[in-house]
Amino acid sequence: MGHSRRSVLAGLALLGLPAGSACSDGEPAPGATDTRVEVFSWWAGPGEKEGLEALVADFRRQYPGVDFDNAAVAGGAGTVARSVLATRLQNDDPPDSYQIHAGQELAADIAAGYVEDLRYLYDQQGWRAKLPAGLVEAITFDGAIYSVPVNIHRSNLLWYRPETLAGLGLTPPATWAEFLAQADGLRSRNLTPLSIGPLWTQKHLLENVLLGALGPDGYTGLWNGGTDWGGGQVQQALHLFTDVLTLTDAATAVGDWQAAVDHVVAGTAVYNLMGDWVDAYLRTKGLTFTTGYGAVASPGSSRVYNFLSDSFTLPKGAPHRPAAEKWLVTCGSVSGQDAFNPQKGSVPARTDADSSKYTGYLAAAMAEWADEGTRVVGSMTHGVVVDNTWSTEIDTALSQFTQDKDAARFAAAAGRRR
Repeated sequence: MGHSRRSVLAGLALLGLPAGSACSDGEPAPGATDTRVEVFSWWAGPGEKEGLEALVADFRRQYPGVDFDNAAVAGGAGTVARSVLATRLQNDDPPDSYQIHAGQELAADIAAGYVEDLRYLYDQQGWRAKLPAGLVEAITFDGAIYSVPVNIHRSNLLWYRPETLAGLGLTPPATWAEFLAQADGLRSRNLTPLSIGPLWTQKHLLENVLLGALGPDGYTGLWNGGTDWGGGQVQQALHLFTDVLTLTDAATAVGDWQAAVDHVVAGTAVYNLMGDWVDAYLRTKGLTFTTGYGAVASPGSSRVYNFLSDSFTLPKGAPHRPAAEKWLVTCGSVSGQDAFNPQKGSVPARTDADSSKYTGYLAAAMAEWADEGTRVVGSMTHGVVVDNTWSTEIDTALSQFTQDKDAARFAAAAGRRR
């Protein structure tokens, strides 16, 4: 059964988001100042920091009297940063604002009372009318809104070098069966069919193998109860994942996602499955979309947008709360998003951004995101459809699964919180 992108995106709000306590008076804490703002993120590596730098430049243009303190902690997908942040929040030492993925990833912080309700800021800035209704619903908890989205990313993309494929006489595989067929010939040429990095990138691969094998309805059902983790289709999809994983360089991989992409650039690996932040990274290497690199939907997921969204919060007790509000206003502004997203390799969360600023891959991404025929699902790896506790349980089970290949055991562990 088909669904429009708007209805599916709106439906992501129905995945069991917990209630949160509202605190929307907008009053600064005693002693709070607006002369400095400390912003915590994981945008420290190439292909990410350039976007943050562009956003900061727009913030400084809008608020020249506020010093920006960049508290970024390196590590793909925030794997390291979230641990550091958790310690700070538990010790009552919050930054003035911190990055979080929109969706269930924020649920625990809301339940713990770490973040403020931002509805007053949404009212002041008129953001509800400028963001997709489904996105606003996906970041709404019991009627309250606790973050400001700055972008939309796409998880399900297969990256390659056109010259590599031309030399091999190949076109990107449309299905996982096609990928497996290509992989046999690639290994005989001493090429890595699919480069990969640390566990979180393997989790990223897993979600998109599941998406390609189960389809958008079956994939979404894994998170809302509609799909049986112990059923035959899921078991087949998990066995497919282990088959695909054997065709990667996981055993010898070093570095994060950038290092994995570098193997594709060098021609020692043919494909890499990663989100569209790769676009920004490859542009930093002087490559041009369609000639220097290409991207297609990951196998089996044509016309599906596996989305995630980076957003920023206002922690309770922020030392420089008035400045933090200014930062959030910049994050939600047209100028801020149009400065940030072309550098980050993402499309704007706002619907009224300047489309002329988005070229190459980003022009195609904007068109597909806006297309009512595009199916939208939420990323598991990047916090849209699972909360932190469930995500950690999946990480533990996945670490074991990549070693023992026991699909039934993994399914029992990964699906038990549904």
